[in-house]
This record gives sequence, C-alpha cells and structure tokens, in this order.
Amino acid sequence: MTGMAGESRHLGVWIGRPAAEVYDYVSQPANLPEWAAGLGSSIEWIDGQWVAQSPLGPVVVAMAEPNPYGVADHWVTLATGERFYNPMRVIADGDGCELVFTLRRQPGMSDADFERDAAAVSADLAAVRRLLQTR
Repeated sequence: MTGMAGESRHLGVWIGRPAAEVYDYVSQPANLPEWAAGLGSSIEWIDGQWVAQSPLGPVVVAMAEPNPYGVADHWVTLATGERFYNPMRVIADGDGCELVFTLRRQPGMSDADFERDAAAVSADLAAVRRLLQTR
C-alpha cells in the first residue's frame, strides 16, 4: 500500500546531555558519518559545500544556520538534483534534552519503505544518544 505524501512522523530520543552540547554535535556536518548511517561513511568540504558519499552516490548536505533555538534542520541534495528537507530539533529538558527528527513520507512511498525509513532514523537517533552519553 502507498500512503499519502505530506504524512509526517516525529521520531525522538531523550539524551542525558545538555541541549547545547547535543545541538553543537548534531549541527556539525563533519559529525554525520559517526551517527547518520544513511548518509554514508564519509563527508568532505568540497568547493564550499559538504559532500557525503552515500549509498546513492555523492550527496550535498546543507545545515540550517547556527541558532540559539536548537533548530538543526538540514537539506540533502542527490546527484539527480532532487532535494529533501529534514526538520530536526534539540529540545531542552532539565539536565538533558530530546532530539526530534520529523520524517516526511515522500510521494509514492510505500508503507514498507516509510517504516524502513522510520527504523533507520530511529537507529540514527539512538546512535547520537549512545555516542554522547558515553563521552
């Protein structure tokens, strides 16, 4: 079955580290290979942009401008020119924070593919938690 484009799912994880520290980590493209498996295992600054070697070939990653609000949105542009917006927030919660990623269903995406993407994003968020809580 294919779901409706425009459907979103908010996936989050609580991290026992200060929000500012988590934001500083997730908003740095150079850290992506450590926790965002879907974007590949390497990223480089090439000709004024961050380029990751992904399973789909090279992709350009652009992060939101640094801000005091915990907004770590990012855009991923495939070699085909197709661009995906990925909303992500770090929300303070006492001595820790919640890291929330909004997964958006793409047009024509099957339920199984949407669930697979949700599982991949959840694994990425768990990786951030694991990496930052063991530092």
